[in-house]
Amino acid sequence: MVPMVSAGPIVRFRRLSGERRRLLIRAAAVLTGASAAVALLPFRRAIRFGSVPVAARNGVSAADCVWAVGAAARRLPLRTVCIEQGLAVQRMLRAAGLAAILHYGVRHNAESNKLEAHVWVTVEGQPIIGGDDAAHFALVASYP
Repeated sequence: MVPMVSAGPIVRFRRLSGERRRLLIRAAAVLTGASAAVALLPFRRAIRFGSVPVAARNGVSAADCVWAVGAAARRLPLRTVCIEQGLAVQRMLRAAGLAAILHYGVRHNAESNKLEAHVWVTVEGQPIIGGDDAAHFALVASYP
């Protein structure tokens, strides 16, 4: 019996539909831009990366954007934690016609005695990404 070997990333990419491939490539580009913004710009400017005007609805779903950003984040050699992923998802959702809002929260970690931050994105009040941990953080600001 031949052992099962998982398909490599190129094979998996080629198996995607053309629409999903384009979305994944776009997510990688937007995530790269978000990572650069966070690394190079002052916080007040970087956080506005995702705050583009809401475009006309184009049929791309929130789930598709989250999938694409998550898939790109796992494969890019960049820092892609919640802030970069949140900014990328917010930007892609707003470009897809969904009024995504990025939320920024903080909490004090008693064990490490450090302040921790977290970002999550909502559409119509429903968490799209990062919402699982949001309840543990005090909301500091929201960015449309």
